[in-house]
Amino acid sequence: MGARKPTIYDVARHCGVAASTVSRTFSAPERVNPTTQELVRNAAQEIGYEPRPLARFESPGRIRTLMLLVPDISNPYYSALIKAAQARANQHNYTLTLTDSDESPRVEASNLRQVLAATSGGILATSRLSGDFVRQLARYRPLVMINREIDDVPSLVWDTARGVREAVDHLAALGHHRIAYLSGPRNSWMNGTRWRTVQEETAALGMQAVFLGPFTPDRSSGGEAATAVSAEPVTAAIAYNDLLAISVMQHLRERNLHVPRDLSLIGCDDIFSAELTVPGLTTISGPTSEIGRRAVDVVLSEPAVRGSREETTTFCSHLVLRSSTAPPMNCN
Repeated sequence: MGARKPTIYDVARHCGVAASTVSRTFSAPERVNPTTQELVRNAAQEIGYEPRPLARFESPGRIRTLMLLVPDISNPYYSALIKAAQARANQHNYTLTLTDSDESPRVEASNLRQVLAATSGGILATSRLSGDFVRQLARYRPLVMINREIDDVPSLVWDTARGVREAVDHLAALGHHRIAYLSGPRNSWMNGTRWRTVQEETAALGMQAVFLGPFTPDRSSGGEAATAVSAEPVTAAIAYNDLLAISVMQHLRERNLHVPRDLSLIGCDDIFSAELTVPGLTTISGPTSEIGRRAVDVVLSEPAVRGSREETTTFCSHLVLRSSTAPPMNCN
C-alpha cells in the first residue's frame, strides 16, 4: 500500500494554524491575509500536500458558464477573440465569464483558482502559467489553450512561425540585411516561437538578427523600444505585437525618425488600428475569431472526444503588406 497522502490537518500542524485556515487558503483565499496564505502554501509545498481547488463543485456539467482568461483586456487583439467566443457560447446556451490577468502569472493563477471552480471549463489565451500548474487544473475542469502549447491539454495556435518567416523573407527581398526583434514577455510561449523563427530564417538567408527587450507588450514600452532600436545599426524591426510596433512608430516620429524611411517595421496580430496608422502597419495576421469559436467547441466537447483528438490544432497565419516597410535608404 502506498504512503498516505498529506491532508489539510498535516499542513495545519506543520505551520501552526487551524485546519479551517488551510481550507480557506485554497478554497477562499480572499478570506485569508496574504502573510498567512504564504505560510500555508509554503507548508503545503514542503510536505507535498496537493490541494483540490475545484473539488467543491463535483458536477461541472450542471454549470452553464465558461471562463475566458486573457492577459490584457485593453489589447484590441483580444476583442475579436472575446466576441467570437461569447457568440459561440451563446449558441450553446452558455454564459462566458471574462477575466484579465494583467500580464501577471500570479494574478492569472489566483483568478483561475477563484473563478474556474464555478464554471464548466476554461479557455486560457496566451497563458503565462507553468505547464504543470495548468495540467493540475485540467484534472478538474476541461481547459483549452490559445496561442500556447502544453502537453496533454488541447491547444489552438497560429502557425506563427510561417507568418514570421514571410516577414523575414519580405524584408530580405527589400534588401535589408540586419534586423531587430522587439521582444515581448520572456515567459510567453508565442514570443519564444517568434524569436526562434527570426533567428532560423535570418541565418538561412545570410542576414543578421538582434534581440532587443523584453518589452511590455503594450504602448507603455514604445519609448524604451524606440530608444533601443535607434541605438542599433539595423534597418528593419519585427515587433512582438502591433501595440508595441505602433507605439514605437509614434516615438520614432517624435525624434524626427520616420517609418519606413529610417526603419521598416512589422507588427503581429493585425489589430483593427494597424491599418489606421500613418503609414499603415505591415503585420502578421491569423484567424483570431475562428480560434475563439473553436475554443468554445473544444472545451464543451465530450471528454472522450477531447481525449481522442489531436492535442494541438494549428491555424494558418500570413503577412499583411501595408506601407511600413520599404527598401533601406542605403540599399543600392
